Amino acid sequence: MPDALCGRGIPHPGVEVMSHRDLIPPNLLISPDGRLSGVLDTGSFGPVDPALDLVAAWHRFEADDREVLRSRIGSDDAEWRRGAAWALQQAVGLGWYYERSNPPMARLGLRTMARLLAADDLSG
Repeated sequence: MPDALCGRGIPHPGVEVMSHRDLIPPNLLISPDGRLSGVLDTGSFGPVDPALDLVAAWHRFEADDREVLRSRIGSDDAEWRRGAAWALQQAVGLGWYYERSNPPMARLGLRTMARLLAADDLSG
């Protein structure tokens, strides 16, 4: 597994920001025109590595849309890789924890892991 997915060797940004901490698709309200219209489940809101909210990119978007998001928010390589590592940690948990009790959530985790493993921008 590439180090980028494990988070090894990726420097912490040295700052923390207020973060939702659980930006999975069921917590995002999308309007009919495809725009974000609301966010649910803010009970875990608190200070953390700013890359944690990038998990939404991996859960929600395929490669082309992730690249658009990344360029618009200005995520550098280190932040992007930390976001991928956070997404992997969450996706693994979703995949096994919800296997029997919530199969759609488990599938979300498996789909996210597949996106991470296939990502060209994380190789090396």
